[in-house]
Amino acid sequence: MPTLVPLANVDPAMIEQVLDRAFGPDRHARTAYRMREGTDWLPALSFAALDDDDYLAGTIQLWPIALTDPEGRAHPLLMVGPVAVLPERQQEGYGKALMLASLGALGSANALPQVLIGDADYYGRFFGFSAEHTGDWYCPGPFERERLLLRCDNPAVLPRTGMLGPWGA
Repeated sequence: MPTLVPLANVDPAMIEQVLDRAFGPDRHARTAYRMREGTDWLPALSFAALDDDDYLAGTIQLWPIALTDPEGRAHPLLMVGPVAVLPERQQEGYGKALMLASLGALGSANALPQVLIGDADYYGRFFGFSAEHTGDWYCPGPFERERLLLRCDNPAVLPRTGMLGPWGA
């Protein structure tokens, strides 16, 4: 069972090493990085998973982003991810524990809608994310529509169409 600690307690160089190992050194070119460019991850919602020997096995970060509608109004969201687990520790429950910690820290009352780019079957089954309401949303770079997922108690509060990007951009 992983031990979860605030990500702010982890050396930033170690976080970068886990991200490189999980996603490769070219990860900065991904669309998700463009969506949160110029923002900082949210310490209260971001965690690290330590293995039984207290070695860093995985991390999760949540970021402030927005969906900007055609009229230029920004609707705040939280971007979930990256969820990074060392390749040799994947399939051991670290990613699921990190997701549960971050989503649990949000609480359910009045939580901002959450968006991520990921596998709909996995994130839908375990955490309630869906691509049902993101079909006319756009990202600042290439993406697969079926992997752009939303978790929101009332999706009707969000615009039907818009561009995702950093909050405050």
